[in-house]
Amino acid sequence: MERIQFGTLSISSCPVNQYMEKFFESSEAPDAQIETKKQESFIQALENLQNGDLDLLAMPARLLHGKQMEMYEADCQVHGARAPRTPNMVLVSENKIQYQPKSAIILCESKLIRRQLRRSRGGMRVLSPTAFIEIEKRDESLGNELERYSWMEKLRQNNEIDGYIIPRVIYSTLNISERRHTLLPDPQNRGDDHFLPTAYSDLVVLVGRKNYPNKNAKLFSEIEGETVWKIQNHFIGEMDENQLNGIGILTRHRKMSTLMKQAEEHKDLTMEQAFHDLEGEANTNEVLVEFRIETISNDGKRTIAVDRVIPYSGYEIAMIATEKDWRRVIESSKIAGIDFFNN
Repeated sequence: MERIQFGTLSISSCPVNQYMEKFFESSEAPDAQIETKKQESFIQALENLQNGDLDLLAMPARLLHGKQMEMYEADCQVHGARAPRTPNMVLVSENKIQYQPKSAIILCESKLIRRQLRRSRGGMRVLSPTAFIEIEKRDESLGNELERYSWMEKLRQNNEIDGYIIPRVIYSTLNISERRHTLLPDPQNRGDDHFLPTAYSDLVVLVGRKNYPNKNAKLFSEIEGETVWKIQNHFIGEMDENQLNGIGILTRHRKMSTLMKQAEEHKDLTMEQAFHDLEGEANTNEVLVEFRIETISNDGKRTIAVDRVIPYSGYEIAMIATEKDWRRVIESSKIAGIDFFNN
């Protein structure tokens, strides 16, 4: 039986070690002797990969952004990925977004989600925790992720704020009893509010030495995860942090039946016709790849978005063409005097 030294690197919003432990205990786990080792930092993990103390490293894709050159210099590469499990944020509040009182105070760390909330509902005071502290002239120092969200929950319990946005997995970790309202990418009715996830949300990548057998890495990888990684890396891999924090992006595999049911419910004739021939028969039996990307102005009043649904066999070609379309739209907005990234 082959022995594999498997490292995990986690953050509170993407607990990779928990995800992999669950996978190793499942029937899908490979028939191999796996020794897991938790890593404290990306630098430490790279060193362990280089010297052979690790064969593979599972880590949040968000941590790899801007550090791929370090990975290549360590003679390592991305061998695979695992699809996001809980990419959507939740609103912790007594009320849903549309039923928030006038001038309700909602705290949110993500620039993207703050803009999505302003787009969804005017009249709310959607603030970052830092801005809230400055406005209220508080003497607070924000700690790690768990400490920050615990602090927000205390503010809500004391009725100092009306709610806050938190990753779904952290909500479960803190055992919060208040109601949660998930910010979903698919509105119940066509034209209703939607919330695309933040960049790389809950996406796990598998890093290993360049000469590590690809067949071994594939034992831990997922085809959908690899699709998500390839598309997101192609579109946003070279963005700086300011640009990245304003991007909403969603990539996922969809079944034809599920997509057609959604199109029928929303009376989306374009979607229905795109995957049926003149006789009404489905023109493909492939898995479909859905890709959506957007950026929003600071006040939430303007949105630039591109949506695509492509058969799996053609997604890489379509990815390149769609990225060119996205760049053209962004350039056109700049010509019109609208800067979505620096306003």
